[in-house]
Amino acid sequence: MDVSISKIYWVNRVLFLVMADRRLKIFHTVARLLNFTKAAEELYMTQPAVTFQIRQLEEQFNTRLFDRTHNKVTLTDVGREVYEYADRILMLYEDMTRSITDMTGDVSGRIALGASTTIAEYMLPPLIGEFKVKYPDVMISLKEANTEDIVSMVENNVIDLGIVEGYVTNKNLVVEECKMDQLVVIMPNNHPLANKKEVHVKEIVAHPFIGRELGSGTQEVITKYIEQHGDHDLLDVCFELSSPEAIKGAVEVGMGISIISKATILKELRLGSLTAVNLSPRLERPFTFVRQRYKFKSRAADELLSFAQEYCKKG
Repeated sequence: MDVSISKIYWVNRVLFLVMADRRLKIFHTVARLLNFTKAAEELYMTQPAVTFQIRQLEEQFNTRLFDRTHNKVTLTDVGREVYEYADRILMLYEDMTRSITDMTGDVSGRIALGASTTIAEYMLPPLIGEFKVKYPDVMISLKEANTEDIVSMVENNVIDLGIVEGYVTNKNLVVEECKMDQLVVIMPNNHPLANKKEVHVKEIVAHPFIGRELGSGTQEVITKYIEQHGDHDLLDVCFELSSPEAIKGAVEVGMGISIISKATILKELRLGSLTAVNLSPRLERPFTFVRQRYKFKSRAADELLSFAQEYCKKG
């Protein structure tokens, strides 16, 4: 058989097997995460279903692919070999899918998007809504976490695109500014600082402060700001909370003051339920796109990035 014909035959054969047998994708996900529970969540399956598919694959190869001891999952020697082949096979399948969709002009498929809390709750709902009107056949799954975790997901190929708060210095990833976001001090309406047009760092550190959790992009920006302008003064942190909604609730009942994105308090300002005061010097941080250095493997992901970039320019 001619070498080129033989190569095409085996490529087609492999791709057929990938499409016909989802077990390889399931195995690849478990092998990458080394965690059956996390793999099940990513695949939108139950853990018993994932375990069953792995056992079926092990029976097919007549050998164990994973060692499961002391609640720890590791690949066997055979498992590592299968993982290397699976990685190449799935990559080839994705390349083929992209090539076909580029030729046909079809924009469909699934995109795994990740965003830090502020962006996921306040920026993405209208953005995704407009995108779905234009591309109704694209399915978007959204993972919400703090900035540190989202960057890690991008680096480990768990998600296609991350949008986070603050500056990202990971040199292994492509980092692009989306838009600038202003942060302001929020406080109860009867607070001593509520009548001021702007407040300086030294005025903030004199009051109990409600901050975000470790790993939050917002908290990292605030900490750097205080270090730069506070002359070594430290915030009097009385609570650490994991979401803007929780922080706003705590501030409204008088538990302390906080620094938060202005985009997250528009409703409260309209209702008059809390007061926002600008910082001096002004505090801004970027909303940032984070992705792998290589080009996206799906046209749908490319389109989402382009759409989000244009959306940010309008805002």
